[in-house]
Order: sequence, then structure tokens, then C-alpha cells
Amino acid sequence: MGGQRFYWLKLNKDFFKSKRIKKLRKLAGGDTFTIIYLKMQLLATPTEGILTYTGLEETAAEEIALDIDEDPENVKITLQYLLKTGLCEMLSDNELFLPFVADNVGSEGSSAKRVRDFRERQKALQCNTPVTDVKQIVNGEKEIEIEKEKDINILSSKVEDVVSYLNKKTGKNFRVSTKGTQKHIKARLDEGYTVEDFYSVIDVKCSQWLEDSKMSAYLRPETLFAPGHFEAYLNEAPKKVKEAEPEVIIDPEEEARQKAWEEGFHDA
Repeated sequence: MGGQRFYWLKLNKDFFKSKRIKKLRKLAGGDTFTIIYLKMQLLATPTEGILTYTGLEETAAEEIALDIDEDPENVKITLQYLLKTGLCEMLSDNELFLPFVADNVGSEGSSAKRVRDFRERQKALQCNTPVTDVKQIVNGEKEIEIEKEKDINILSSKVEDVVSYLNKKTGKNFRVSTKGTQKHIKARLDEGYTVEDFYSVIDVKCSQWLEDSKMSAYLRPETLFAPGHFEAYLNEAPKKVKEAEPEVIIDPEEEARQKAWEEGFHDA
């Protein structure tokens, strides 16, 4: 059974100074709408900003209201405002995307939390550790850091390869340094997907969306490499079929000469 995973949402210190949030709060019931927006972000943290409408309720607003324990009409008004101002986007008929969640969410598994707590306890004990033991610990930590740097360099190279390929296929100019882009790609790589899997997803969605003026806007890392999309898109990619061997056509006259030569050889 997998360990429990903890999520947290980081709010920019200027969140409440944002013009869009200020305008939202000035609406009648604006503070309630702001709380609803924050609850929606928390709801979307495990899926990196994606909210999926399952059809359990009549509308997406009603289903979200059920999830966050808010009035459906207030959720509907909030959702309309978010869509109008770009704080929320429609990925498809049953998917909503909150772009600021993807860049401002963090998580760790229960095992990672236990390791972090253990390391903090170890640091507290090091002040009483003999000098010789401290040197051994420091040298061991240096070796670990070197290995980590190697892994980071390999991972960064893979991220750069994926972004470069996406830019080449779409004609766009996504930056490798963008945190959200790095996060989506690294998360999928950590799940065991390969760079070639990214290429396949990019190829199949470019073949479907590149010439579509509306859908081409979604040829971007946060859509293509999102946890709720990547595997499904990858399974859309056509499997490579082994090419059939070319049929050998034998000239009848040549076949007759060959047969006569073989008969003469055996008679000799």
C-alpha cells in the first residue's frame, strides 16, 4: 500500500493585492467567492491544477460545490468570474484548469516526511558528536551531494531535450527555466516515463491540434504533461509496426534457366 502524501499550496504574498482578486472581493459576496476560489485550488492540488467533472451532479459548479461544501449558486458565480478573468481555463468539456495551482503547489510522501524528520533530529544530535565522527559524516554527505548533482544534471538534460522537441514541433518558444514546465516534466520522469514517451505525446497531439486554431493553444507543457492527461495521450500514439519484407518476384525465364542449370549439375 502506498504511503500517505501531503500537499500544500503556496500563496504569493501579493495575492490579495492582485487586481483580479481585488475586483472579486468587491463583488456582492466577494469574500465568500474568494474563499471558494481558494478551496478550489486546494481541491486541485493533487492533480496539479486540474478539476475533473465526473457527471455526478447536473453541472460542474454543483459538483465542485459538493466537494468543497459551498452553496452551488455561489460556486457558479465564482466559476463564471474565474473563467472570464483567466484564473480558470476549460481544457475540455469535463476538465477545468487552475493555472496558478500548478506553479504554487508542493507535496511529499509520508516516507519523505519521515526521512526529513529523521534528518532534522540527526542535525540536532550532531552538536554532541565527536570531531572524528563529524568528519566521517561530512565526507559521506559530500559523496551523496556529488551523486545528487549528477542525477540533477541528467534530469536537467532530459527536461531540456523535451522542451526543445516541443518547441521544434510546435514552433513555439517555451523556456526550460520555467518552474511549472520543469515540474510537469520531472514529475512524469519520476513516475518512470521516458523522454521517448514525451516525444510520442508531442507527436500525436501535434498531429491532432497543430492545424486547429483553438486547440493549438493547448500544445503546452501544463496541458500535454499534466498527470490527468499524459498517460491517456501516450496511449493515443500509434504503435510502431514492423515493416513487411518486400515480396521477391522471380522472372519465369530466369527460373527456368536456374532449374536447367541445377538439373545439369546433378547429371554431371
